[in-house]
Amino acid sequence: MTKTPFPFSAIVGQTDMKRAMILTAIDPGIGGVLVFGDRGTGKSTAVRALAALLPPITAVVGCPINAANWEDCPEWANIETKKKIKRPTPVIDLPLGATEDRVVGALDIERALTRGEKAFEPGLLARANRGYLYIDEVNLLEDHIVDLLLDVAQSGENVVEREGLSIRHPSRFVLVGSGNPEEGELRPQLLDRFGLSVEVRSPNDIAQRIEVIKRRDRFECDHEAFMAEYEKEDA
Repeated sequence: MTKTPFPFSAIVGQTDMKRAMILTAIDPGIGGVLVFGDRGTGKSTAVRALAALLPPITAVVGCPINAANWEDCPEWANIETKKKIKRPTPVIDLPLGATEDRVVGALDIERALTRGEKAFEPGLLARANRGYLYIDEVNLLEDHIVDLLLDVAQSGENVVEREGLSIRHPSRFVLVGSGNPEEGELRPQLLDRFGLSVEVRSPNDIAQRIEVIKRRDRFECDHEAFMAEYEKEDA
């Protein structure tokens, strides 16, 4: 069974980073947050922990873009039901090695070969609609993927014109990026997409460092009791 993420309130220190994350949840219009710092400072942990704090969204069952109403579901999705469900706010990881097809979507090869149908297979930008798109090591992203993200982040719409497909769908998300400045600088064009920027450092205080290790150990070895301890504070 997959463990629930590390509790947000259990992260030791890193007050500025946690405040920035909370602000994006309160007002997504801020424009996302960039967290730059050393390895082991809890950047990825904080993003995944944030997901547990976000309020659920109401979405049409089966809609690939998490549309709130049936009328907003794209035609290519062929959604017949108008039933809605509450589901967690999506927090989608964009891995460094992701191809353009994986990010924006592409022709569904399986359906094309088995049924002879020309159908669209949505990508990560569809799944991230109305949620968060998280990019670890954002400064190492390939240039053409960066350009795609810039276009979509600015327009709020993903446009796919390829392989005989002509697809448009909403893609409005809060962009969260993390990176290590020692591994390369961030492109200025992408930096402009973030409303907040936070620099994080490993704690120098010995007591804090020991507390980090203790909490992580308890999270791994006594998971249920540890989660219960921070449940009230997270709520």
